[in-house]
Amino acid sequence: MTAFLDFPGDPPALFERGCSFWQAVTATTLSPPRGRSGEFVTLVPLAGDAFVRAQRTGARRAGCHLDVHVDVVEEGTEKALSLGALPPPGGGRLGLRSPGGLAFCLVHDRGESQRPAPCTWPGGARSLVDQLCIDAPPVAFAAESRFWAALTSWELRPGSRPEFRYLARPVGIPLRLLLQRLDKAVAGHGRGHLDLACNDVPAECRRP
Repeated sequence: MTAFLDFPGDPPALFERGCSFWQAVTATTLSPPRGRSGEFVTLVPLAGDAFVRAQRTGARRAGCHLDVHVDVVEEGTEKALSLGALPPPGGGRLGLRSPGGLAFCLVHDRGESQRPAPCTWPGGARSLVDQLCIDAPPVAFAAESRFWAALTSWELRPGSRPEFRYLARPVGIPLRLLLQRLDKAVAGHGRGHLDLACNDVPAECRRP
């Protein structure tokens, strides 16, 4: 799994500000830009495999999506569609959407398996990006949960509250998937957000 932070291209400085913020939060360095117009960057950890990336998009609002790493992209695409994924306009494998509307892509796995360790900050606080929470409208929550469990083959478990479920990630996978049932439907497509794990919430909130 790779989490992609999606930033609008307008205003142009938003992409740079967003990347700088997440770079500071995660103690990573930015890779050289890539893509036709330098729209992609990777947040590279001090050790371990990168699992957070960012891109500048043509969308009006910021968001995030998942890259799901598979051995064979074509087979993964067929599986996703058979499980209820929504195909992108015009076909292809880019821009698939889950039954609840979360955007995701299927990419070729390159053997990444070393999960980065938490960052240790002055004072002893530790934190790391730990999971992507999929925010599903009530009508799609059950189907969304079944879809991600079937696509990943990870065990679906109940969360700490009735509105949460999560998938038990295998060893070496940096991102856990949490599913949250929203109180009401939201306009537009499905959405998700990143969750930080830390040993001192107040210290993490105060950290500049």
